Amino acid sequence: MAKLSAVVLLLISRLVAAAAIQTVTWATRLETAKETTTNLQFYFHDTLSGKNPSAVRIAQAIDTDKSPTLFGIVMMADDPLTETPDPQSKLVGRAQGLYGSACQDQLSLIMSMSFVFVDGPYNRSSISLLGNNRAMNPVREMPIVGGTGFFRLARGYAIAQTHRMDFKTGDAIVRYNVTVVH
Repeated sequence: MAKLSAVVLLLISRLVAAAAIQTVTWATRLETAKETTTNLQFYFHDTLSGKNPSAVRIAQAIDTDKSPTLFGIVMMADDPLTETPDPQSKLVGRAQGLYGSACQDQLSLIMSMSFVFVDGPYNRSSISLLGNNRAMNPVREMPIVGGTGFFRLARGYAIAQTHRMDFKTGDAIVRYNVTVVH
């Protein structure tokens, strides 16, 4: 019985030691990895109108419709990302997530989006944007707070510029220039 206990204890200690070595190896490789900077440009097509909108209202406050900024509205999006402003141009990804009106005196959106790439070297990778988008400003900067796949451990910023806006329907095409360090 004592020999069996000693063997079991020896096996457990070796497993723990092996796990510790793997953790140290991973941490060491991570700390010494060389960072890469990637610059991306794509067009975000936010379509609220028509038979197949890419963004839909999922919640709102009682007085949202009375607010000039639609304060309290929350939208869910699955917007196409393309190479050019033309909606028929090559699809490079999808902007999937939420945005909502978070300001009572100007159109200011809080955005939580994953830009999920579907083609090319970044296929099945994503970057995550979380921040304030003052949509009526000609140029807006928002933070990139993470990523997956090729962009694992990403950080950076996105510059958004409205290419076209239809104030009647709410449809918009926005150019994004994104700098990601990963």
